[in-house]
Amino acid sequence: MTATTLPTNALHTEARPLTRERSDDVAALPAALRSEWIKIRSLRSTPGLLAAVAVIGVLLSWILATFVKTDPDTHLPFTIGETFVFSTWLTMVLAIVMGALSITSEVQHGTLATAVTTQPARWVIVAAKATVSSGLGVAMGIIGMAAGLGGAVIGGLEAGDTSGSIATAGWGLLLTTLAPMLGLGIGMIVRHSAGAITGVLVWALVIENIIKGFAPASITRFMPFSAAAGLLNIKTAGDNAETLAAGLTRLQDAFVFSGYIAVALAIGTALLYRKDAN
Repeated sequence: MTATTLPTNALHTEARPLTRERSDDVAALPAALRSEWIKIRSLRSTPGLLAAVAVIGVLLSWILATFVKTDPDTHLPFTIGETFVFSTWLTMVLAIVMGALSITSEVQHGTLATAVTTQPARWVIVAAKATVSSGLGVAMGIIGMAAGLGGAVIGGLEAGDTSGSIATAGWGLLLTTLAPMLGLGIGMIVRHSAGAITGVLVWALVIENIIKGFAPASITRFMPFSAAAGLLNIKTAGDNAETLAAGLTRLQDAFVFSGYIAVALAIGTALLYRKDAN
């Protein structure tokens, strides 16, 4: 019989605990991005939202050109230079909804648990979702403004003053890029699609406009959708002479809107770490 002798050091080797380094989490980010891209493409809501953005952009500009024709505040005819961006505010709202759905749909269908098991570093999941959703937000902004331009042309509007159109388009794209991250933060906090979407729509279309009716303009100008309208340099339903006069600069509005995003993402990420993924 042949005896096998093990090396002395093999007998005394201590088992080392497996640990995950931060570099391992960073290295996993490309795979997480690919995964999120596949998920967002597979969502039935994605093509629906893109189609809605295009339809809203064309219809809003065409309706203004065909039936309204004149700005009720200035009593001047609408022009392409100002109407092409009007639908971007609604595009921003839809981008927030899309960002919320990117996390709430996974929570409701139970796939988030699998994602967390595959990638325990939950900040990687949040970063990947924020990046992919923001990329889609850029696409939504481009489609919306192109559709708004097309609707204005179809409606026969004059070009008007287009000197600031490029800057306005740039601020509009910044808004639609940031908006999905706000939706992602809200989705991580609420964790239910209907609740998150209803909350966003009710606040944006109703509550914030009601608050503008009685709160001082020095306060309402810091509300999220007031800042969004300021970035686009447009007037919303709740605006009046006082709120318009107290408006912030576009750069200040960008910081205000980004501040809400930072808070929502911070709270949402903390809750994602504390709560079960199911």
